[in-house]
Amino acid sequence: MPKMAKKKVADILQELRDDPKFLSGVTAWHHIPPSSGQYVDIPPDIHASLRAALTKKGIKKLYSHQKEAYDLVSQGLNVCVVTPTASGKTLCYNLPVLDSILKDEKTRALYVFPTKALAQDQLAELVELSRLGEFSVSSFTFDGDTPSHKRRLAKEVGQVIITNPDMLHQAILPHHPTWVRLFSSLKFVVIDEMHGYRGVFGSHVANVIRRLKRVAQFYGSRPQFILASATIANPEELASTLIEEQVTVVNNNGAPSSGKEFIFYNPPVVQPDGEIRQSAIDAASRIASRFIKNDVQTIVFARSRVSVEILVQYLRDSYNDTLEKERIQGYRGGYLPNERRAIEKALREGEIVGVAATNALELGIDIGQLDCVVMAGYPGTIASTWQQAGRAGRRTGNSVAILVAGGSPLDQFIVKNPDYFFSQSPEYALINPNNPYILGEHTKCAAYELPFKDDPEDPPKLGSVDVSRILEHLAEQKILYRAHSRWNWSSESFPAQGVSLRSASSENFVVVDTTRGAEVIGEVDWASAPLLIHDEAIYMHKGEQYHVLKLDYPARKAYVKKVNVDYYTDASLAVGIRVISVDQVSTESPFNPKFGEVSVTALATIFKKIKLYTHENVGSGEISLPEMNMHTQGMWFTLPDQVVKGMDPHSVGGVLSGLANVILNIAPLFLMCDKKDLGVSVEVRSTYEQKPTIYLYDSYPGGVGLSEKGFHLLPQILKASKELISACQCRSGCPGCVGPEAEVGKGTKDLCLSILRQCGVE
Repeated sequence: MPKMAKKKVADILQELRDDPKFLSGVTAWHHIPPSSGQYVDIPPDIHASLRAALTKKGIKKLYSHQKEAYDLVSQGLNVCVVTPTASGKTLCYNLPVLDSILKDEKTRALYVFPTKALAQDQLAELVELSRLGEFSVSSFTFDGDTPSHKRRLAKEVGQVIITNPDMLHQAILPHHPTWVRLFSSLKFVVIDEMHGYRGVFGSHVANVIRRLKRVAQFYGSRPQFILASATIANPEELASTLIEEQVTVVNNNGAPSSGKEFIFYNPPVVQPDGEIRQSAIDAASRIASRFIKNDVQTIVFARSRVSVEILVQYLRDSYNDTLEKERIQGYRGGYLPNERRAIEKALREGEIVGVAATNALELGIDIGQLDCVVMAGYPGTIASTWQQAGRAGRRTGNSVAILVAGGSPLDQFIVKNPDYFFSQSPEYALINPNNPYILGEHTKCAAYELPFKDDPEDPPKLGSVDVSRILEHLAEQKILYRAHSRWNWSSESFPAQGVSLRSASSENFVVVDTTRGAEVIGEVDWASAPLLIHDEAIYMHKGEQYHVLKLDYPARKAYVKKVNVDYYTDASLAVGIRVISVDQVSTESPFNPKFGEVSVTALATIFKKIKLYTHENVGSGEISLPEMNMHTQGMWFTLPDQVVKGMDPHSVGGVLSGLANVILNIAPLFLMCDKKDLGVSVEVRSTYEQKPTIYLYDSYPGGVGLSEKGFHLLPQILKASKELISACQCRSGCPGCVGPEAEVGKGTKDLCLSILRQCGVE
């Protein structure tokens, strides 16, 4: 029997328009019309071979922003290009870099990408341009997958070195004497996907760049920086903070764009009172299946590793054919490099029709002609949402992006206020390179690379920061010693190896599969370990389930065994907080907000077993692990006395929990961070304030400036929180606003609104 003809994107969209059940959940159907580009002539002074390569590639004119970037780089300026996905940002840096190398073969360039996959893409692009233009530019990737013979060639003859921040930090800078040719002639440093360098990761990377500039200066070069970013609110601020130099922003997009349908979908309620909705995972898999079954290449983004694995299972279960099931794959951190490369290749070649992924595929990796993006839950920021939506329609005319809201307050706020999303500018990206913990670690790394000068009139600096005290502390620890007006390295340790750029703590846990021996299959960060790999947890990897037999906490290892069960686990965390110091106070608000240093204690307490599909609780257990202690930054505010006096004392805890629930979910809108980058805690009678208090703190040792920004933006955060609670259609509280009534208490929703109004929140 012949197969039925597959439907096109336009046909499926028409079916959705004609489906009353689907339309009942649609809160916005936004048509983004195609736009024509702004084109300009290729500069006449471009090297002839490069011009020939562009012509053979079909590029006869440049987009206006590509020409603007080329002109600014030619003037010796640091440039930051901020244009949408698929707008040709790559050529903004390849054009001036390749032109300079072709005109002077001694020129060297360093390309820094956040992932190995992006580096491989860039190498392929450079190789293709060289082939088309019949010229030779020695380009090499330098990462953990690079074989030793190519590493030697890269150091000896490499003109363009493509790497990632981790390799620059651990393998290139500490061994700079073997990279003399690169550093002595380093003219350009390209930093792509700049918007990804925020929070803890961005703070680390800014210090790596400080070290890079210090080493380059030692060899007599001062590189020019070219940065590229998706749209954010503060590109100039972020770029200049990253490189500690003035930057010129190019943000007038001259690229054409195809039309796109952008749909906001709120899953249906599953209880008569309207307070519980179908999960975003269930709804997203159901919607994505309509496209995948018709061979429309689709990506489903999820917020967590567990969600990705559940989506893979659900999407595969929608097929009866075993071979068809193999066309559905997952993609997330924790997979082996060769597994990720194989998935990327299969996507490009059309062998995979559906992929469930974390934001690892949000970046500009070339993964073929995706026509549909489904987001299972709001990605956390407006910028990330546009990035993920931009993965569809990069090469075709018809594309669709569907945001499926989860039950959290932030998801519900966005899906019920679509005009806010479409009219709001993207959020701020924050970093704090001078975070004491992070700065101290990189000062140690920098001292290993080159001695610091010991001059009372010219204090030793890393970048723009005086690090004298840090050096003295390292000397007390016998890591450095003072001699001949220099701070010299004296330890046998290799400091960069112990510093992870991806977190403020390097103490990661490895997951060991004991099903057939002892094979390492994944890695879990220190903060997540008690929640994901505690004893009796179900750890999910590549669509497979593993039962955690034992978490060896001191050895940082979890031993697991493959199982086949119909549930997953979800753990709870109890948090306590103590104020260490108060650095800022606001007297303008009746909430009396403060900002300062806090100590946070977290303890994993219990876990629940959640049944797949039905999400029923089918069991629970206790977790016995040590407390985790962290010194960080936090802001907090109290309920005014006159408000508390009029309340039932038994309802105060519910009100605090309800407000904290909303604030934790709303604050990421204003701080451009993930929800997990922040923590929240409440105290009915604070040990510090002696009043009902809500704390919002940075989830990283030392803090990265998020709660400080929250302190200054508290009025806006509270206003948005009030709007969210008011707009929620539930009667007395639900997961979409203050939390379920069963958890926060009867009447909490109205009490929260009343308190916000009494305190002048409009």
